[in-house]
Amino acid sequence: MESAGHLEAQFLELLRDHRGILLKVASSFAQEPVEQADLFQDMAVELWNSLPGFEGRSKPSTWIYRVCLNTAMAWRRSRDRRRHSHMPLELVPELGCPLDLPGRQQEENELLRKIYDSVRALPTSERSLVILLLDGLSYREIGEITGLTENHVGVALTRVRKKLAESLKEVRDEL
Repeated sequence: MESAGHLEAQFLELLRDHRGILLKVASSFAQEPVEQADLFQDMAVELWNSLPGFEGRSKPSTWIYRVCLNTAMAWRRSRDRRRHSHMPLELVPELGCPLDLPGRQQEENELLRKIYDSVRALPTSERSLVILLLDGLSYREIGEITGLTENHVGVALTRVRKKLAESLKEVRDEL
């Protein structure tokens, strides 16, 4: 059994090195900044809770994606049950938002918002595939994370690309 101090150091290192995974998943599953922050926190908690069971049989990023995507899909399913009004974090100036993208130009923010809107409109299983593909994972690695065969990943991504191409047609015209 590992000491609590060692687990904490390992957790903080994993979170520091792979924070981008959590940000991408949160942005792909939640639209509002307050929801993204809540989901980010839920994923971090689930990673902490799962860390003692991580045996290193897969790459840390594979394990992190698996935990985060499962957490995000469960969060999405239960979102309507726990929905209540929140004041968006950006309206509380002293808090800010951990998912703000400082330094981006207005057009880039708008383009990114439209892309995330299109990704969020996908069913959760397809959304997961897109996130993993955009992060540069191979079909084999995506299969390891999702439990799909490499061939099924390829077929599913072909369908998803067609859906996204159609929904992003207006965005392409703007470029």
